[in-house]
Amino acid sequence: MKFIDEAKIEVVAGDGGNGVASFCREKFRPFGGPDGGDGGRGGSIWVVADRNINTLVDYRYSKMYRADRGENGRGSDCYGKGAEDVYLRMPVGTLIHDDNTGELIADLTEHGQTELLAKGGEGGWGNIHFKSSVNRAPRQKSDGKPGERRDLRLELKVLADVGLLGMPNAGKSTFITAVSNARPKIADYPFTTLHPNLGVVRVSHERSFVIADIPGLIEGAAEGAGLGHQFLRHLQRTGLLLHIVDLSPFEEGVDPVKQAKALVKELKKYDESLADKPRWLVLNKIDVLDDDARVKRVKDFIKRFAWKGPVFEISALSHTGCQELVNAIYQHLEQKKHAEQRAAETRMAQAVRAIDSIDPEDPRFKVLDEY
Repeated sequence: MKFIDEAKIEVVAGDGGNGVASFCREKFRPFGGPDGGDGGRGGSIWVVADRNINTLVDYRYSKMYRADRGENGRGSDCYGKGAEDVYLRMPVGTLIHDDNTGELIADLTEHGQTELLAKGGEGGWGNIHFKSSVNRAPRQKSDGKPGERRDLRLELKVLADVGLLGMPNAGKSTFITAVSNARPKIADYPFTTLHPNLGVVRVSHERSFVIADIPGLIEGAAEGAGLGHQFLRHLQRTGLLLHIVDLSPFEEGVDPVKQAKALVKELKKYDESLADKPRWLVLNKIDVLDDDARVKRVKDFIKRFAWKGPVFEISALSHTGCQELVNAIYQHLEQKKHAEQRAAETRMAQAVRAIDSIDPEDPRFKVLDEY
């Protein structure tokens, strides 16, 4: 199935049904009075996050989604039937923007999350609502209100714990194949990966995390060169980036340090917050070098790249060093999770202490009690 991560659609909620002006005409009730019912509510359009969907391909070809209008009211106090709501199912990680104003309408981050996209119109009132002591036979009625209409821009950002970053043919697809259940296409030419791949890495039976691989980046990606710029958004939700570097490129004259610096520069051009994310350096393809050459090249790379963060040496093809890297990633994610939990507990405790410190005799609360 083709991976689609952007789409534009139009949603139109149903109009409300019209109220009716009607009078009772039953036998032996010559002055039965008004009995016009209200119109029914128009159908609304909702979106539901579904973890079983991983692409927006359904919305690339179906552009219009419309809900039914409510039924008109009838005599004998009969109210019109409300229209059924329409539910659109989209992948978890979808951002929904108003295409005209740029407003963020919904951010689907959890399975089953439901958000309103377009509200159906309210039904009009029948003449029964206009009856009063001075207007015994009202002929007024009101029409139903129109439903909302919106042009929407859908943008999918995959939800992953770890994102892979690197130049074409750096070995990202081989690495994700080695450590997870993902099976992307692998070949000895650039731009083998044409769309993001997600893989679940099993550290043990009950411990796992999700890793995302995007097409390789080249210099000028922030301006649209290559393919990776189209998918950099998928790394914005990750908690950790793995910068994979081909330590022994096959082409003569290719400098891995120059490529790595160019990639970091493209990240900063695209999004400063993405460049500031925690990033680890992963030096790949060490299996093609002997021990002395490997040690020399690693030291030279770190010195020229001026890197001070974590460094891992692996061979994705032979799986050398992969398990150690996976264990370190899981430990980092767990520490981050625990830190966030402690921060949330601290904020909750501060809120409780603030509530406990409130003086019930405060004059401001006595004013509120009077209301």
